[in-house]
Amino acid sequence: MIINRLTVDGRDYFLPEPITELREQILKAIQNGGGYVNIPPLNSGPGVDILFSPGMPVVWAQIAMGGDPGDQPSTPLEHHDGALDSL
Repeated sequence: MIINRLTVDGRDYFLPEPITELREQILKAIQNGGGYVNIPPLNSGPGVDILFSPGMPVVWAQIAMGGDPGDQPSTPLEHHDGALDSL
């Protein structure tokens, strides 16, 4: 199962699929100079209204929940940044 995480100004909101319409609503509110968008709850309830405005930090992420551990890649992805070696 895929869970979508929306981070707005440092706060996380976990969302069910589909998120396409919600992403469009948020983008439209920002492009229009600001506006409220209702963020639905993961399970049930009324959700929460957030006032989105230009310059507001908004981050989307997808998180895989559950599944078979055997579905994981046999070789993990690696990233090496030499700038971090001195830390």
